[in-house]
Parts: sequence; C-alpha cells; structure tokens
Amino acid sequence: MYAHDAASLAVRPGQGRFAALSIIAVSTVLAMATWFSATAVITDLTAATHIAQHDRAWITAAVQLGFVVGTLSSAVLVLPDLLDSRTLMRIGMLVAAAATAAIASSPAFLLLLLLRFLTGAGLAIVYPPAVKLLAAWFVRDRGLATGILIGALTFGSFSPHLLAGAHLPWRAVLLGSSALALMGVAVISLLPAPPVRAPSARFDILAIPRILGNRGVLLADTAYWGHMWELYAVWAWAPLFLQASLRATHSHAPPGPLIFMAFGAAGALGCVVAGLLADRIGRSLVAAGAMIVSGTLSFTIGFTFGMNAWLALSALALWGFSVVADSAQFSAAVTELADPSYVGTALTLQMGIGFLITMATIWLIGALQQTLGWSHVFALLALGPALGATAMLVLRTLPEASSMAGGKR
Repeated sequence: MYAHDAASLAVRPGQGRFAALSIIAVSTVLAMATWFSATAVITDLTAATHIAQHDRAWITAAVQLGFVVGTLSSAVLVLPDLLDSRTLMRIGMLVAAAATAAIASSPAFLLLLLLRFLTGAGLAIVYPPAVKLLAAWFVRDRGLATGILIGALTFGSFSPHLLAGAHLPWRAVLLGSSALALMGVAVISLLPAPPVRAPSARFDILAIPRILGNRGVLLADTAYWGHMWELYAVWAWAPLFLQASLRATHSHAPPGPLIFMAFGAAGALGCVVAGLLADRIGRSLVAAGAMIVSGTLSFTIGFTFGMNAWLALSALALWGFSVVADSAQFSAAVTELADPSYVGTALTLQMGIGFLITMATIWLIGALQQTLGWSHVFALLALGPALGATAMLVLRTLPEASSMAGGKR
C-alpha cells in the first residue's frame, strides 16, 4: 500500500463511522495474515526444518497458546481498558510481524514454537481491542459492523493460503504475511480517537469475577465457548480433510485456492450476512441458527469424504459460511451486556478462555483422526454448537437482553 493510498483511508472531519470501520477492518485483515502463515506452508516448512509429521499440530497449537496467554494476562491486568486500543493494536501487529518474519530463517523446532507463540501473543492485543474500538464507533448497527470486522479477520487469516496457492516459496509466504501485518500498523495509525469513549477503568482484582457474575455475559460467553469448541478445529483440520478427499478421488484441483474460497471468502460473507440479520431479528436467534447449521455439518461432513470434489467443496463452503457467522454476535452481545468500564476486559476474557478450548479440540481431532477416520472424526465437534445454541436461546429470554432482540437499530 502506497502512502497516498493509506492516507486516503484517514477519517477526516465530516466523515463518519463507516470510514472508521474501513480502517479497523483493513488493519485487521492485514494483521491476521500472520495467524495461519506457517500452517499454509506447513509441508515445505517442516521439510526444511526437519520436523516430524506428528509434531506438525504443535505449530498451530503454539499460536493458540500464545493468544490464550496474551488474552488472559491482559484481562487479569485490565490492559484493554487501561491503555488506548490503537496503541495496543500497533504493538501487537509489530510483535506478530517480527515473529513471523523470523521463521523464514529456518529456526530449530523449539525456537519455531516460541516464534509462533509470540505471533499469537501479539494478535491477542490486536483482535479484542479492535472489537472494543469498533463498539465505541458503532452504538447503532453494531451487529453489522462487528460482522464486517470478524469477516475481515476470517479473510485475513486465510490469506496466506492464497499466497501459497500462487506457488511462492514458503519463505516468501511468511515474509509476505509479515509485511502485510506491518502495513496494518500504518493503517490503524490513521484512525482518530472514537467519538464515544468508555468510562475510565482502574485496576480491579475483582473485575473478572464481577464480569462472570453478570448472567447475560456468562450466557453469551458460554455460547461463544461452545462455538470455539468447533471453529478452530474446523479451520485447522478441514483443509487437510479436503486435501485427503481430493487425493482419494484423484482430483488435481489446487487445494490452496479452494480452501480460501470455502473458509476465507465464504466465512467472511457469513459474518456480514449474519451481522445484517442480527440487527433486524436479533443476535441470539442468528447465532443459535448459525450454530445449528454448523453443528449439523460437523456431524455429517465426513460422509462427503472421497465423493465428487465439487460436492465436498460445496459442503465445506456452507460449513465455512456458518461456522464463523455467529462469531461477531457473541462479541457484540458482550459489548452491550457488560459493565461499560470493563468491556475490553470482558471481551478479552471471553476470547482467552475460548482460544484455550480450541487447543483441546485441535489436539483431539488430530489424535483421533487415525482411529475414527475422516468420515467420523468431525462429529465430535457438534457438541460445542449444541451447547452454544442452547445458551443463546436462553439468553434471548432474559429481560436484560431485550436490546439484542433486533428491529430497534
């Protein structure tokens, strides 16, 4: 991005919240390119660094662990409500960019895991502050705005698969992802302070128990945690499922672009569509509906293994659309239900525990795939959306959630 292009994104007097949304979303797309950067080139990366195949899962899990440690630490310290969100995002992008670029030097396995851990830790102070920042700009249409942001996150997370699909060397994919994150630093720097500021917070050792004592927040969190039981295990293993299915049918279709279409493009579209619906018919109903669809696909997707490539891809695209469509609505719900002074901390806590759960299911699918096979292993993931859909339907009945019912924005 050239300087005059970046400058054109800046919010000037007279411009509104959708200009701010464009800056936050673009910077998020660019930053999240580092998340699956190593996963997109995992075959070449592990061959070059002599990493055993059974250790590959740790390369993805290390990012999740870094995100968990980063989010939970910042939640305990109440950092998202003590420091400016834009400052946190810039620091996080720099850390993620530097760690990703360093992997191109073919580090030893333990150093590689440390660098992936640092990537996740850096992104832990990009994603939650971005949601908080967006909530400050959008009192109305928050479901749509947050949907666009999570769509940007999804699109950006799968962008390395596009780079890999262009047959770039694996080091170029990593360096390209790092460069995108650095561009994100420049973009978010164009954003002025939001017009609506949350009340000032102070360090409070009891902030987390108080947040979880809010029944509306706890139900939204429970639904999010059920959603996360499914989401990242799907994102981590469905690409390998597709590759194995293509091999079984002797298809020569390039997997990289297909994966991007099924989970990057379809997922981003799902977030935006769900955001539009949530502001009209209600967050709880939309989130529950998306989880019912994705949970059903988790239970049945294995039956498409080894079948016609376009049938498998169509099912995966519907899965990619629905599995992330609800993500934004859990975050939006917390911004509406939590104590305004600790919205950032509440979001960070929600995400930290959610990503801790993803580590368990990523490992579980990898550990059981050989035993259960691709035809049955994903059925285990349906438990999460079943719990999440139930929690969101219960939340819909609470008086304090009446503002989430839709039709009022």
